[in-house]
Amino acid sequence: SREPDKAVKYHCNFDLHQSPVANWRDTLYLRMAPDPPDHGELPDSCRNALFEYAEQVKNLGSTLFKLLSEALGLKPSYLTDIECNQGQIILCHYYPPCPQPELAIGTSRHSDSGFLTILLQDEIGGLQILHEDRWVDVTPTPGAFIVNIGDLLQLISNDGFRSVEHRVVAKNAAPRVSIACFFSTHFHPASTRMYGPIKELLSDENPPLYRETLVRDYIKHYYSIGLDAKTAISDFRL
Repeated sequence: SREPDKAVKYHCNFDLHQSPVANWRDTLYLRMAPDPPDHGELPDSCRNALFEYAEQVKNLGSTLFKLLSEALGLKPSYLTDIECNQGQIILCHYYPPCPQPELAIGTSRHSDSGFLTILLQDEIGGLQILHEDRWVDVTPTPGAFIVNIGDLLQLISNDGFRSVEHRVVAKNAAPRVSIACFFSTHFHPASTRMYGPIKELLSDENPPLYRETLVRDYIKHYYSIGLDAKTAISDFRL
């Protein structure tokens, strides 16, 4: 399903008609906040675990937002005060073994659209980040999370933080599983706040670099250009 207002859905390629290549994966999409789904909407086999995981990773996110606020020279509660943690989207990805990985991609090149992403991956590997125009493997570390800055945090921090482009390469050795938690309200109508560069960070020497946007307007544009294309945030530069 690609219906934006559904809290629980399954899909393979959310941007099938925009991206130049299909992605080799299946995804369970869960909007856990605001307005979490009914328990009965989640699969029996993982229902309780997913609700517990969502709560724990939300707490971790709140701690990270406090640290990121302080890193910007703001009071610890600043990013939560402006509701950067209001939305929570969890994507459970399953990447089947690919018989010809050189002809496919697990997840195309992209940056994350929201404020912050907390990723848990298994031991199979395949995640790569773009660093100085080179793809660098992110070696799995047992029990560790990967934290990505998202486009919207780059926008409101006025490039104080930078979102990172990354991808997942297809593999034929074994299935790969990952769980990504995105702090973003996506298309939810409850989010009516306009987000732009934080005024406390601006000066004559550091003028605003981006125009203001609603979260759902940014996500709409992000989805319209698809993955493996130019970054959506570049279109919001002044």
